[in-house]
Amino acid sequence: MSIANKNQFWNTRMNGEDPTSLTTSDVFSGSGGSASDGSWVITNSTYSITPTTSEYSMLVGFKYNTIPDDNAVLMKLDNGTHKVEIKSDGTTTGLKMVGATTVTFSNLDLNLSDLESKMLILRLTLDANGKAKLYRDEIINNNSFVQDYLEITGASGSGKSIQFGNTSGSVAWGSVYLSTFGAFSPVELMRSDFAQDVHVRMALAIVQQLQNSERFYLKTHVDNDSIRYGYDLSPDTLVKMQNPSIHIILSQNASPDFVALGGSSVEQTYSVDVYVSTDDINYENAFLLCMNIMGEVFDELYTNTGLNATTDTIESYTSDLDYKTMNEEMVCTHKMTFTYKRRIKMTRR
Repeated sequence: MSIANKNQFWNTRMNGEDPTSLTTSDVFSGSGGSASDGSWVITNSTYSITPTTSEYSMLVGFKYNTIPDDNAVLMKLDNGTHKVEIKSDGTTTGLKMVGATTVTFSNLDLNLSDLESKMLILRLTLDANGKAKLYRDEIINNNSFVQDYLEITGASGSGKSIQFGNTSGSVAWGSVYLSTFGAFSPVELMRSDFAQDVHVRMALAIVQQLQNSERFYLKTHVDNDSIRYGYDLSPDTLVKMQNPSIHIILSQNASPDFVALGGSSVEQTYSVDVYVSTDDINYENAFLLCMNIMGEVFDELYTNTGLNATTDTIESYTSDLDYKTMNEEMVCTHKMTFTYKRRIKMTRR
């Protein structure tokens, strides 16, 4: 997982307007569509960009007004050596992902026949080695924590190109976002710049920093699967985890002052909570092990994050140490809270 790279942003964004007249850094070439009800409606045309890089992420939201023909190409990524295409299967319920092999998504509602249906979101990525992935509605795992995205190797490429559109049927393209800086999953590059700054570049970057640490206890005692963001801290979830474990939660962020006229830059503060949990043959051992792991968490974050005083700094920390209050209690959980301040550019929205 690649987190906090400066190039993790969408450099092309279309939200229903003419793809050839965008204000973002790259624009599409093509013609033939028209704006209607917040979407760019295409009946017989495609739009493309010729990239200079070799790894791409494409995020689209669309619906069918009328069904494209079977095998009509809706999306294509080609880095010159490998290509992957998303094709219609001639129905409103399925799509094909075509590369060296073909895989499918089914049970879709591409014409929004259900009153509660929302416009389908697809994320298509292609890396330099030809690995392609297709996510629907930004889902990585389903409710049973089983992989719910498609993955294949691309077919042989014919020349660098990124394309969307349809040469048959009528498709309303609500949004098309593009990054030519990498093949990013939903947790590496989010749709919202606010979410990207707050959750990915801060919270998930801390998770990755601890997972990559070479410090003794973090490397030898805590599995990477037990260092995670605290999306679910319910008892049923925690009881399934292997201790020692570390949970990171970004409990608050705020921007008390804009530091440039027009809001081109803001200063944001972040409160990051780190929970370290251990168990052992007795509570004293669990407490001391927890202290050692917590100490390495502090050392790792204090010496490797928040190092740029002009854009990113640690301002303070607090710690709350656990102690045993009930005979049956065997798990020790210490908590640390770090306060970060970051200066963020707001001009890439």
